[in-house]
Order: sequence, then structure tokens, then C-alpha cells
Amino acid sequence: MDLNTLWFILITILFIGFFILEGFDFGVGILLPFLGRDDRERRLIINSIGPVWDANEVWIITAGGAIFAAFPNWYATMFSGFYLALVLLLVALIGRGVAFEFRSKDKHPRWRAIWDWTLCIGSAVPALLWGVAVGNLLRGVPIDAEMNFVGGFFDLLNPYTLLGGLASLSMFILHGAIFLNLKTSADVAKRALAATKKVGPVATIVVFLFVIAGYFMTDAFTRLGINPGIVPLAAGAALLAAGWFIHHERIGWAFGMTALTIALSTITIFMSLYPRVIVSSLNPDWSLTIYNASSSPYTLQVMTIVALIFVPIVLAYQGWTYWVFRQRLGGKSQLEY
Repeated sequence: MDLNTLWFILITILFIGFFILEGFDFGVGILLPFLGRDDRERRLIINSIGPVWDANEVWIITAGGAIFAAFPNWYATMFSGFYLALVLLLVALIGRGVAFEFRSKDKHPRWRAIWDWTLCIGSAVPALLWGVAVGNLLRGVPIDAEMNFVGGFFDLLNPYTLLGGLASLSMFILHGAIFLNLKTSADVAKRALAATKKVGPVATIVVFLFVIAGYFMTDAFTRLGINPGIVPLAAGAALLAAGWFIHHERIGWAFGMTALTIALSTITIFMSLYPRVIVSSLNPDWSLTIYNASSSPYTLQVMTIVALIFVPIVLAYQGWTYWVFRQRLGGKSQLEY
């Protein structure tokens, strides 16, 4: 395995971590105004992700930094082509972060309602846009021979990519609803379970429609082959297993299955791209790959050494954080701020 492939795999792992951890963050934020009947319950829902949401976002920051350092042409083309979409994503994430901090600054119901809906919208927009971005990476975008994006914002919006956005949105809502059922107690947990049972079938249908559409709109199935292997098949099986566990109210297992679905789906996406990183819809030969978009071998060597030192430290710290805040929420002392 060369260093180009190694860093492609490491970036895949970073996206897996981000989609699993930030995925339930997005889902919780989206569900906030709908599952919280009063200010106490909405505070409880926010507190379920309060200690971890900002650390979860570090995964995408790290992934972006890794792309910038390891594959600068990928970074340059993607961030220039997806510029408006990324600005919209950034604005939503800023609004979401501000909502966490500003909501408790005033007890007036209207003030808190504004920030609750800001948190909801600031979670829904990224959850949708990540699916749209994945759809574009698979379907291809207009890139010329000089690795320049030559399309416009609306070239990124089409039925297939919007279906991808709905798939990620519904999947993250399901993931978040399951997390809330595990993390909260009493009425909020019951409503979260009811939401899980409603969202689950919708998410399953939309995800499988996205897979079917991918057969006609992308070359993913061609690249994976007639026998795609255990990873994509296991992703579908995990999603169906999540539905079974939800139906039997074995929520811990259901959360594990949705996390596994997200992880295996992400792996499948990157498998179907490899060795490409962005597909050119104008000419397949103009696609960016891990070789024509990469940094020098020396840069990759230095990055590998740094990653081997610091990544285990970050993982250990974040694992410790989840362990410390592992208990269910519901007591009055857990709500007073």
C-alpha cells in the first residue's frame, strides 16, 4: 500500500467518525423543537449533546485539513466548485454553534424559541447538504482538464443529489432519535422512541431509493462489480437490522446498527470512488485521483508520522469524554444552566 492510498483510507475513517458522531448531533438538533414540550425538556435534549457536539465537529475539521495537506488539488477543486454550498453550510454551523451558547442567556420564551429553531435549522441544513455533496462526488461534476470546476451552483442540484440529501437527512434524524432514547428518560425518551418508529421506515425507503438511483445515475455499481462484496451488502443488512431492533425496542442494538450502517455506507462510497476523489462529468480522464491530486511523497511521509503520534491521543481523549458523560439525563441538577 502506498502513502496515497493510506491517506485516502485515513480520510475515509475521518468521515466515518464525523458522520456517526455528528450525525446524531444533527438529528438531536433537528428534533429539538418537536420532542421538547416545554423549556425543561428542550434543555434536557440540548444537554444530551452539550458536552460532545463541538468535539464531534473536530472530525470534519481534521478531515478538511488532511485533504488540504495530502491532496491539495482535491481541496482546491472541491472548495472552489462547492463554494456557495460550503458557505451555506458554514453559516448554518455558525448559527448552530451560537444557538448552543446564546439560548441560556435570557429566560424569555421568545428568545429561547428563536435559538431553538436556529439550532434546528442549523442542524437540518448541513444534514441535507452532506448528502447532496456525496451525490455529486458519485455522479460527477463539471471539471476540465486543468482540474477546474467549470459549472455553477445549480449544476450541483439535480434529482439524484437531492435524493442523496434526503437520505442523509432522514438517516441522521433516525440516528439522533435513537440516541435521545438512550440518553434521556421519562417523557422525552418515550417521544424519541415514537419518533424513531416513524422515521425508521422513511429513512430505510429513502436510502434504498438512493442506492437504486445510483445504479442508473453513477458508475458505482460498475466499479464495485456484479458481486459488490461484503461491505455494501452489510450496510443494507445493518439498516434492516436496525429496524428489527427498533420494532422490538432494543434501542442500544438499534443505535449500534445505525452507526454501522453509516460507517459501511461511507466505506462503500469511498470504495466506489477509489482511486478517484472527484469524478469529472465532462470526461472520465479528467477526474481527480489520489495521484494527480496529491502532495509530494515527502509531505505524505511527514503527515503519516504526525498522525501516528497525535491521532491516538485525540481518540483517547474523546473516548474518555463520552465515558464521563455516559449517564442518562433527567435530574434537575443536570438542567440548571
